[in-house]
Amino acid sequence: MYHDFFGLKEPAFSIAVNPRYLFMSDQHREALAHLLYGIQNGGFVMLTGEVGTGKTTIIRCVLEQLPPNTDMAIILNPMGSAPELLSTICDELGVGYIADELTVKNLTDALNQFLLDNHRKGRKTVLLIDEAQLLKVPVLEQIRLLTNLETTTEKLLQIMLVGQPELKKLLARPALRQLSQRITARFHLEALSLPETKAYIAHRLKIAGLPEHQRPFSDAMVKKIHAFSGGIPRLINVISERLLLGAYAQNHHHIDKHIFAAAVKEVAGTTTQQEEKVASTRRTSWHALFVVALIGIMLAVWFFVPDEAPLPVAPAVAKTISSLSGAPASSAAQSSSGATQPLASGTLSELRNQPKPVMPAVVSMATRDLVAAQLALFTYVGITAGDKKNPCLVVKDADYVCEKININSWDELKDINRPGLITLATPDKKWVYALMIGLSENHALLLENGAEKIVLWTEIAALWNGDLLYVWSRPKAFDRNLQMGDKSDLVTWIAEQFAMLDNQPAPLTRQFFTERLQTRVELFQSTHNILPDGVINAQTLRRLNEVLGVDKPLVELDEQKLTAPPENQGL
Repeated sequence: MYHDFFGLKEPAFSIAVNPRYLFMSDQHREALAHLLYGIQNGGFVMLTGEVGTGKTTIIRCVLEQLPPNTDMAIILNPMGSAPELLSTICDELGVGYIADELTVKNLTDALNQFLLDNHRKGRKTVLLIDEAQLLKVPVLEQIRLLTNLETTTEKLLQIMLVGQPELKKLLARPALRQLSQRITARFHLEALSLPETKAYIAHRLKIAGLPEHQRPFSDAMVKKIHAFSGGIPRLINVISERLLLGAYAQNHHHIDKHIFAAAVKEVAGTTTQQEEKVASTRRTSWHALFVVALIGIMLAVWFFVPDEAPLPVAPAVAKTISSLSGAPASSAAQSSSGATQPLASGTLSELRNQPKPVMPAVVSMATRDLVAAQLALFTYVGITAGDKKNPCLVVKDADYVCEKININSWDELKDINRPGLITLATPDKKWVYALMIGLSENHALLLENGAEKIVLWTEIAALWNGDLLYVWSRPKAFDRNLQMGDKSDLVTWIAEQFAMLDNQPAPLTRQFFTERLQTRVELFQSTHNILPDGVINAQTLRRLNEVLGVDKPLVELDEQKLTAPPENQGL
């Protein structure tokens, strides 16, 4: 893969925590010193930071530097009740307790006895709670009480709280002031600065074995990476990994702005102001569709629930409808009689006993296995996948590329005019992928395990999130739009395609994008519903491929036959 292309021994920007790639900035060293000091002096220590800032890295360093006579309990999911948390701590430390008597007192007594025994043996006990911002206030108070056990010189239990910035707000509550006062060391990890980002990237490349003559990231590119990631190490890894993959795919050893723009679009979606404007319009339209769907669901439930148990509108639902539709939340929360209905306990029970919603037929034609869906798409369009595990990452025929876009309407889908995978949301909020190979005004043709099935477009529109993944033949050298005055081998190739289309023995030009070629492009665009600006863009290339038979387009369904009465469909 790309690491061989750049002379690396292994991928340099994996998001997995690898001790070999440990990068300690000044603030990471300071955080480590604070936490080690706090543990040595007992009580609570706290580490906070945004997602991906390196909290796990610091924790690993702390654990590696603890003395060998330390017993450690690590809690990764602290969302349970106090008894559940205490029993998990006991399990981690090997503390025996009666499983049938999971009371706070019994568990605390067993844990206290263990701490006393450990102290007599000359051993220390440390409790680490990750994602501590998820802890409930009563549970935090119970954890505080665990530190009450102490000798005249030291605490018998040291506790590390690690979490996101919300943890600081949680501990600022008046109800938790006693716990907050017991925190002997606290540190908040900030994002990396630009110089730190540069050092971080260089460090990981060096550890991965980058040869001295290779320098894929220029200083200007590092600035772009820092601006995009905000200095968050995990985001730096994600975008850097994708940049190296993009450069490898285009056979470039240096990353340019075009590779960066493509990588950002894949990692984070729209990037330009124009794209964001389009995305905002699409979101507004989808919000409107969501409101319609939500109202439909509510009406359906109202129909089935008995009159004596009227279904209330939860405040959160009313607020959602209000924010999306512009209607006052109070009107959305009213029943047919005009009064706001409280949530009765019997109502919830009745709703739970209602029959489960039936999966729409179109969902049964889809799959949750994205790789299998991509391979089915490749098979249908006649392309051999170079990597069965990542079909869209390596395509054996380098002229083909996978392209994933988010579109908003039937018209945009018809304009792309390519078989592709559409992403649908199931009633239980899971993503599935259906292979669409044909389209008409009111119907779509899906392919399921080699069998073609026609479904109503409205069934798809109700579940589709707008994502479309398709494959098309894009010239390797096409990394930007071409216009009059440009000079490249790609201009020659495009002129040759038009000569083939026009049955001409020679192209209009070679190397130079001339006025004659621009006129021919404008004529082609105007006859195929494309803005006739004479610029060779992706839309023009896709349409040219269709006309020349290079790419397989969507099957055109006969709407009249599909909507004709059954007795006339065979005529």
